[in-house]
Parts: sequence; C-alpha cells; structure tokens
Amino acid sequence: MCDGRRGTILITRPEPAAAETAARVEAMGFHPVVAPMMTIRTMAPLDIKPTSRSGANLIGILVTSGNALPVLGPDLHDIPLFAVGRATAQRATQAGFRTVTSADGDATALGKLIAERVRPTQGRLLLASGRGQGMALAATLRTGGFRITRRVAYTTEPTQILPDAALRAVRAGSLTHALFFSAETARVFHRLARHQELGPLLAGCDALAISQRTEVALRGLPWRRICVAAAPDQDSLLALLP
Repeated sequence: MCDGRRGTILITRPEPAAAETAARVEAMGFHPVVAPMMTIRTMAPLDIKPTSRSGANLIGILVTSGNALPVLGPDLHDIPLFAVGRATAQRATQAGFRTVTSADGDATALGKLIAERVRPTQGRLLLASGRGQGMALAATLRTGGFRITRRVAYTTEPTQILPDAALRAVRAGSLTHALFFSAETARVFHRLARHQELGPLLAGCDALAISQRTEVALRGLPWRRICVAAAPDQDSLLALLP
C-alpha cells in the first residue's frame, strides 16, 4: 500500500461512474475532484434476438464494461450475462439480468471464464463493448471455436482540456493522489498534462493505477510514485489510499 497524507483525490474516470467513486472517496475522509478524461456516448438499444434466423441460440452475453449495459434491453435479461468484474456484475443485476457471473478480473479473465463455463457447441455469444474495444477477446474466443456476435454499445470521446477544478488543484499543489481506472484515461491525462506543462506540479502526487497497462501509460510524468492495484477493480484501487 502506498503511504501518504490525506488530502485531495483526482478522479479521472468517466461519468456516471465518477460520481459513485467520488462519494466513496469523500466517505473515506478525502476531498474528491472529478475530472473525467472521457465522455461516454451510449448507442441505441441493440436489436438482438435470443434466437437468430439461423436457429443459433444466444447462450450468453459478455460485457467488458458497465457502460455497455444500457443498450441491452429486457428481452435479453433471461440470457446469462458474464461480466468482467464485480462492479459491472452488480450493475447488471440491478439492471434486471437474472443470471450474472463475474470474472473478477480483466478481459483475459473473462475469456477464461467463458472457456470454463460454456461449450462452443451450445450456441452463440454476444459481446457488447465500446467502439474499438473487445476485438482481442472476440478473436481469442473464435480461435477456441466460439461463435461471437460483437456489437458496439458505446463510444468514448477524449477530453480536450483539463477541467478547471482539476487545474486549480494541480496548480495549488493540493493533490495527494490521482485515480486512473484505465490505460486509455491515463493516456489522455498524460497528453493533457504535458500540453499544459503541468508535469513538475505532480511531483508531490501519487498516481494509483488499476492495472499494469495503466501504470505503463502513466510513466513519463514525474509522479511521487505510481502504485498498481492488487486486482483490477475499484475496491483494490481505493485500498491504495492511506
């Protein structure tokens, strides 16, 4: 666990998840500053039927992010859903899915879970993910003989400038920790911090990364230290706070 002082915590994940994280950070006694590095644009509900014209039954839904859930309508709630982690699994249950299983990890863990729980001959799988995401998972499963229908559930747009609240906190030197929930948001922050010449002001701040890939994306800025969560989930990331 990283040690350090309590203070101001920068939260870089997109809304609406950022607000939930901010509430938890505040309950821990810190001052949260929400600065989403991405904006989520949800696509229209998917027109996916449990049984295709070819007669292949839909036997499972794969979700690599809770951001994909809004496009999955009630007609799909009886189909078993496999979520990348516990937070996404909880959101799926709250959305109305009746059978939800968490991989408790990343996309690689989700692929292993499918290989353990599902036989390729049983039917087809729906993978709902963000634009430009999920291809590696789909390719791995197809190599294993699975029939995968991949659909774009949402798009992400990178933030073009750091929000004023984040700029004030960085320039005031009050930030003690910055939370990064993905390599993508870490890359956006890295680019904006470089562009706005904020690097030297981060020397007193710890960067907390949800995964090793995220940690790699944060290198190059003069953080006090970069810490990686023991598991790729919010609970493990917040456990790094002192």
